[in-house]
Amino acid sequence: MIRSYYEATARERIDAILDARSFRELMPPTERVVSPHLQALSLPVAFDDGVVVGRGAIEGREVLIAAQEGGFMGGAVGEVHGAKIVGVLQRAIREHLPVVLLVESGGVRLQEANAGLIAVSEVMRAILAARSAGVPVVAAIGGQYGCFGGMGIAVSCSNAIVMSEEGRLGLSGPEVIETAHGVEEFDSHDRALVWRTVGGKHRYLLGDCMTIVDDEMVEFRGALAASIEAAGPLTLETVEAEHAKLSRRLERFGDATDGEDVWRALGWADPAVVPLADTDVFLTQARLLRAA
Repeated sequence: MIRSYYEATARERIDAILDARSFRELMPPTERVVSPHLQALSLPVAFDDGVVVGRGAIEGREVLIAAQEGGFMGGAVGEVHGAKIVGVLQRAIREHLPVVLLVESGGVRLQEANAGLIAVSEVMRAILAARSAGVPVVAAIGGQYGCFGGMGIAVSCSNAIVMSEEGRLGLSGPEVIETAHGVEEFDSHDRALVWRTVGGKHRYLLGDCMTIVDDEMVEFRGALAASIEAAGPLTLETVEAEHAKLSRRLERFGDATDGEDVWRALGWADPAVVPLADTDVFLTQARLLRAA
């Protein structure tokens, strides 16, 4: 079994995250439900439309799961792709089962235009509906394509996000920012800059992800199981607390021009050590600074 979450496919991630032989796929490739929009444009289609959905168990607890396949159009969301994720979330509400989202997506599938935009908005609504019904929704980010665009917003609606250092989370991807505003604004080829801006360690320090783990399947599995157990209800108080946290962040870091500026403000005496630190060392130091 492959150990690296980053290098794995959607199906390999499901096999490693769920209990052995517990996965049962819904809408498998044999049903051949494909995007009509891609067919109309004579573009390649996939029989699972780039997302695998089904049910299984984590540490004996039954869950529903959706895993995006970055190898197909960068995990971009189209009409069928989004409908499969929404269907899993709606089933979770009916059966009151936790949902695990293994997210890897550049956002909306541009070839599907409004259909893709609507699909992402329905995913967001379904996540919030599930949480309002008391159904935990937890997500993992650690793949090659990261999590950007509409899925970057959608995943932030979940109860908890688990990331690896290799994971990336943002609204606009580095290439999109560079295309729109020029390389002077953001050099998408500067890998160190990219990870200082949208990488797992930076998102953990900002509080955007609740857990950061090594790029190991077993680490993601354990963190997702723990996140399900710790998930709380979606209430007005939790929403207000989130807004207050974002307001404090803007006030504290609004003038920062680089991730290192944020890390320095958080108390890191030498911010340059953050990207180099092993996960355990990084977490120990981060917790000490939070407690100070």
